[in-house]
Amino acid sequence: MRPSTREGDQSLITGKTRVCGIIGDPIGHTLSPAMHNAAFLKMGLDYVYLPFKVAEKDLPAAIEGLMALNIAGINVTIPHKVAVIPLLDEIDELAGYIGAVNTIVNQNGILKGYNTDASGFYHVFTANKIAVSRKKIVILGAGGAARAIAFILADKGAEITILNRSLDAAQAISERIFKTLRTEIKIGELNLQNLKFSLEEADIVVNATSLGMSPQLKETPVPARLLNERMTVVDIIYNPIQTRLLKEAEKQGAKVFNGLEMLVRQGAAAFELWTGLKASIETMRKAAGDRLSENEK
Repeated sequence: MRPSTREGDQSLITGKTRVCGIIGDPIGHTLSPAMHNAAFLKMGLDYVYLPFKVAEKDLPAAIEGLMALNIAGINVTIPHKVAVIPLLDEIDELAGYIGAVNTIVNQNGILKGYNTDASGFYHVFTANKIAVSRKKIVILGAGGAARAIAFILADKGAEITILNRSLDAAQAISERIFKTLRTEIKIGELNLQNLKFSLEEADIVVNATSLGMSPQLKETPVPARLLNERMTVVDIIYNPIQTRLLKEAEKQGAKVFNGLEMLVRQGAAAFELWTGLKASIETMRKAAGDRLSENEK
């Protein structure tokens, strides 16, 4: 361990410093370095967390590089959460059920994949005492995060509809969940007609697409006229802290939640996998929030 000091002091990095990080494309918006480095400093750990922009075509080489560089652990974000799976040595049971990985641990030369998105997302509901059993939930998107979200909500008894531009991706999630949980998931193309039909009776709407993420601040996956005060609207985007979707949902009287808490909770779970120690949730939340506020100035 090393003593905590001010964030950004490069003199803390030594020949023994363990490296963690995040791979994705794009990656410039990520708050994870600020969040994890603050937690490492708070706990006096000789670790550093770095962002790595990795294009889809370079993913295999990047995973090989983790081993070559003896990197302790990596978070995985868009667009690699599904594609990374066959490149790993082992997969945690939950990640295998979900079919997506967002955290990799280098266990003495063995790369093992985990999914902390599911528990991170579900904390939004438990913390706010929102029941999901038998609720009609519409998930927009069918990427790696949507897989985790659909799995955890289906496991808790929700009635789920997935809308996505590609029906094949939505169908893959539906089939995986049915195979694992014997729960049927409705799917459809993400278009205005299906949105209108699905949202008429929706209790909860989850945006798991990148629509509305910085810098495309004017985009939204749902026209404002389809939102209403009966809904709970969750956007897993955290940059900006309040997307156009959330702003318009709030104006309609809906209960809204952004993606910051999901980010913090999944990050804390990854931190524990890498270090074997409980992360300081408060430190991570404050660091992420502070960096987000700086970015929005």
